[in-house]
Amino acid sequence: MPFLGFMLISIHPDSPEQRKVDEVVQLLRNDAVVIIPSDSVYSFACALGSGKGLEKMARLRDIAPEDSHFSLICKDLSQVSEYTAPHSQTIFKLMKRALPGPYTFILEAGRKVPRLFRKSKKTVGIRMPDHGVPRAIVEALGKPLVVSSVVQDGDVVEYLTDAELVHEKYNKRVEAVVQGGIGNNEPSTVIDCTSGEADVVRQGRGVVEGIL
Repeated sequence: MPFLGFMLISIHPDSPEQRKVDEVVQLLRNDAVVIIPSDSVYSFACALGSGKGLEKMARLRDIAPEDSHFSLICKDLSQVSEYTAPHSQTIFKLMKRALPGPYTFILEAGRKVPRLFRKSKKTVGIRMPDHGVPRAIVEALGKPLVVSSVVQDGDVVEYLTDAELVHEKYNKRVEAVVQGGIGNNEPSTVIDCTSGEADVVRQGRGVVEGIL
């Protein structure tokens, strides 16, 4: 597929227009990297299983694919179970309380996670944003998205909350930027569950009081 670039696609966050969602999905199925909104920060995204997409995302973050700590956006807990190893009822109930929401759960990776994504890693970050656009994209795509924040850890960059300004910065490096409302510059809260217990390793937008 030829590189298109320069695309700014506006999708309503509460009532995503299916035609526009399908336009994004078609790009993703052709190994594109797009920038999408979420309930935390805008993120780079490609389709799970797209080796070319993963390599593009790694270049955007200036890291090797095998050194990446990208996460998966899943549509629901049933899909989460397809891509992670079995976890305890305690962890399942925790995710059920917290999701959808601005949290990333670190879990043991399941066998369906493509080898290119997993490499030697045994864990995977799982997201289910409380935002209609990424959920609609994953639903139409039929598989999770691989995502990585546009905002680097420790950065607070106001312009990266505005899709039009994000588009100005990245339109020659990604196939499309999806506008879905003003984003946040605070990343998700990261909770490591690989020990069988919940360990907050990064406090972000998601509050932990009431869910742990």
